[in-house]
Amino acid sequence: MNAQLQEKLKELPTTPGVYFHKSAAGEIIYVGKAAVLRNRVRQYFQASRNRDPKTEALVAEIVDTDWMEVESELEALFLESEMIRRYMPRYNILLRDDKALSYIRIDYTSEYPTVTTTRRPLDDGARYFGPYFSVHGVRQALKLLRRIFPFATHKPNQKRATLHYHLGLDPGLEEGKTSLDDYRANLRKLMRVIEGKKAGVIREVEREMNTASKQQNYELAAKLRNQLYALQSLGKQVIFSDKEFLDISKDQALVQLQTLLGFAEPPRRIEGYDISHMSGTNVVASMVVFTNGVSNKAEYRKFKTTERNDDYANMRETLSRRFSEKNRKAWGMPSLVLIDGGIGQLLSALAAMEDQGVAVPTISVAKREEELIVHTQASHVDTSYIETLLRQPQAGVSVRLEKECYVVNLHVGQSNAGSHSKNLRGGYTPSAYTDTVKLVQRIRDESHRFAVSYHSSLKQKQQTVSMLDEIPTIGPATRKKLIKTFGSVRGVMQAQDTELTKVVGEKKAAIIRQYLSPLARDLPESSK
Repeated sequence: MNAQLQEKLKELPTTPGVYFHKSAAGEIIYVGKAAVLRNRVRQYFQASRNRDPKTEALVAEIVDTDWMEVESELEALFLESEMIRRYMPRYNILLRDDKALSYIRIDYTSEYPTVTTTRRPLDDGARYFGPYFSVHGVRQALKLLRRIFPFATHKPNQKRATLHYHLGLDPGLEEGKTSLDDYRANLRKLMRVIEGKKAGVIREVEREMNTASKQQNYELAAKLRNQLYALQSLGKQVIFSDKEFLDISKDQALVQLQTLLGFAEPPRRIEGYDISHMSGTNVVASMVVFTNGVSNKAEYRKFKTTERNDDYANMRETLSRRFSEKNRKAWGMPSLVLIDGGIGQLLSALAAMEDQGVAVPTISVAKREEELIVHTQASHVDTSYIETLLRQPQAGVSVRLEKECYVVNLHVGQSNAGSHSKNLRGGYTPSAYTDTVKLVQRIRDESHRFAVSYHSSLKQKQQTVSMLDEIPTIGPATRKKLIKTFGSVRGVMQAQDTELTKVVGEKKAAIIRQYLSPLARDLPESSK
């Protein structure tokens, strides 16, 4: 350990946080979390016989360490997972280290809302919070929160209140102990606490308690008082988000973006957009949202656009719909829009926003070279700093003017091996904007992943039902019943006549057999 790092470690705080180990080249090689930063980070540099070879190799490379303080251990869990996906450190191999991504799922709109944990968020209308690395930590937190905001974890088979209700952990919805409206109001408070808005919830509960007391509803006032005390006693133990407490001025990437684009403050909400299709079919677009530098999956949106092989037109349509008056009111406005694409995609997005009468700071990131593209006039950013870089280039940074756009390379000498590669490769030229590049890559990759995922699901769905769609008298309900019973079109083809008749009746079974029998004969022998 060098003398400079040794002195720096003396400044380590005793608060929870996330730490970043760096190599001699300034590369972040490991991201970790800590309940007490001082204790955890210092452990790396203490003599120990129990360190595995990977940790020994890591410690040998550490030349510098930085950290970000947060308000709770669970906030550190959330921030750690986001920073690992942003920087892809070499020693966080495949995001393992005994961690598994976990989400909190709340199906708020169902007739019997439940709160559970899952490792795979679905597009099922439920609200998802996360991801978190520690499944155990999240479950322990939900245990504490359940005592304050009772919730169901599954729909019971019985019609009387469960034992959990008598323990104060379940709303007792099945026996009418709580109305659905009151239960949902309770869940809204729970979700706000999970989002890091505990202070606002405390004020709301306090107002409700005072109102109940004035109305002489002392039973409700006592219940709210207990809820208020329990919330206040949580202290720093159960906070899931950075929205309320994290000082984003400590996120170097956001500070660099602020300087580069001339913002008055770091961009709090960044939206990323990408288009995905196959030769103009199943054309979709994605909108991902990063709040205070971390992904906010609850705010993601997807669009199905006009079927055409024209990325510029598709991008223009997507941004026109995003910034319609209705969606501006429903979703709010971003601090920055990041387009996945080159100058053409950027100009299309800017034209769409001009049509809608909005002026939002907008830039794009070109594939492969990962260069930022900023229009000299229409991007709605202050280009003074970029113009300074054009006249007086910094180490590892270059700026050129192309078609009325500034093309900004923040990593001269490095490029990607593919259009969506995770890491830049090539000779390392020191650049002060490595953090910015990693954040932009993270947003671009996430928008690409989300768009491709939606496109693939549509394509698979189309391939699955297309043959059944062509059969007369077979409507959506019958198709759904067939796929549910036999699993796939292939399963329907291979079903016995008696099985088909049992599911759809003799008349429809005969029609299905008539249309599918020729196709079934073409199946490989191994699948019959």
